[in-house]
Amino acid sequence: MEAAADMATSSSAAAATTGDVVMLPRLGGAIRQNTAQNGLGDLDDPMDNPDSHNIMASGGNIKTDQLGAQYNNDTNRLPKSSRIQEIAPVASPAAKKAASADEEQTISYSAERIIGNGSFGVVFQATVVETGDVVAIKKVLQDKRFKNRELQIMRSLVRNSHSNIVALKHCFYSQGEKADELYLNLVLEYIPETVYSIARQHQKSKLTLPLIYVRLYMYQLSRALSHIHAMGICHRDIKPQNLLVNPQNQQLKLCDFGSAKALVKGEPNVSYICSRYYRAPELIFGSTDYSTAIDVWSQGCVGAELLLGQPLFPGDSGVDQLVEIIKVLGTPSREEISAMNSNYTEFKFPQIKACQWRKVFRAKTPDDAMNYIGSMLAYAPEKRVLPLQSCAHDFFDELRDERTLLPNGAELPPIFDFTEHERNEMKENRDLREKVNSLLQL
Repeated sequence: MEAAADMATSSSAAAATTGDVVMLPRLGGAIRQNTAQNGLGDLDDPMDNPDSHNIMASGGNIKTDQLGAQYNNDTNRLPKSSRIQEIAPVASPAAKKAASADEEQTISYSAERIIGNGSFGVVFQATVVETGDVVAIKKVLQDKRFKNRELQIMRSLVRNSHSNIVALKHCFYSQGEKADELYLNLVLEYIPETVYSIARQHQKSKLTLPLIYVRLYMYQLSRALSHIHAMGICHRDIKPQNLLVNPQNQQLKLCDFGSAKALVKGEPNVSYICSRYYRAPELIFGSTDYSTAIDVWSQGCVGAELLLGQPLFPGDSGVDQLVEIIKVLGTPSREEISAMNSNYTEFKFPQIKACQWRKVFRAKTPDDAMNYIGSMLAYAPEKRVLPLQSCAHDFFDELRDERTLLPNGAELPPIFDFTEHERNEMKENRDLREKVNSLLQL
């Protein structure tokens, strides 16, 4: 059941990856929504009654074209004249309460260019005509039979926001070329770079990614994961492409909740999830009762890739992926296999010893960096470090030094703006509390 639900309710990407086909209104087309129905402060999905959302155009019905018809041969750019208009949803419960039932506010978006596409939709950069603000709009085909899981999760994150998670600004539906086609549009804050693009830029220039960047990215990702895991949400697709970065100060924001799910104990989950290089071994072993620890494994793979300059486990298939893991971590014991999937009964593996991390990484890689990566890449899920606990690791001590600056001389991004949940967790975590006592009043 979850496999079918995943395909029907999830989409895959935020401000960096997505799409197959996109439909855009022609110039002058308008999409209008009732503010009372679309408040982001609510978890209620507009799909509860999709027909109640008026989708209309000035002077007639919206006429949409397939992307190729509008682009001709230039698939990297949208016509700047493309205009999307919506009646803005009320962004918070307080604002929604203050607004009258009949109040409407029109927001127009001028589409600029495609910034990502994949199997579930497309992401394009757009400008809010009224304010000049730049946003990212993720457009996915919506199955009217199901609520969109990504929208539900993003709305829950509006009420429980975090500085290291991409923000949902608005959402609206638009009609496709066919009468029964409905598209969900998620309007997100626009962030120009990703960890993937920054790492690639350094690789092409034959430069090593500054270690301070690795520390910053991993620390901020740990905070983001701790936040969603506390809400019971597992991201299930942690990879460099889904980590947005502001190039001015290296602030990281986790995006793309198209594969995310609120895990419920006792409910089975699909094991074929997460991009291959970053898939936790329990997923390869076919586990359907995995935990949020799969995100921690993925984070360890990302961190190792940034230190190495290439993926740590570059498998060509699921089986080959496991072989790559065994080459580094050695053959898992019966106990470790049972911890990954208690129903797995085949134990025929060649006996290979674990490789020392010193032989895996570059000669100048600091010991604390290798130790940190090792804390996340354990076969047994329960032995992987918890995200917020990892913030106390010695690997991040440089970030707690007030004299630390970015390579360009700029100050570090805000990394100690802890939420109430984080502060409460730190009170229980002596190591982390002692690490930040000089910086915060806990």
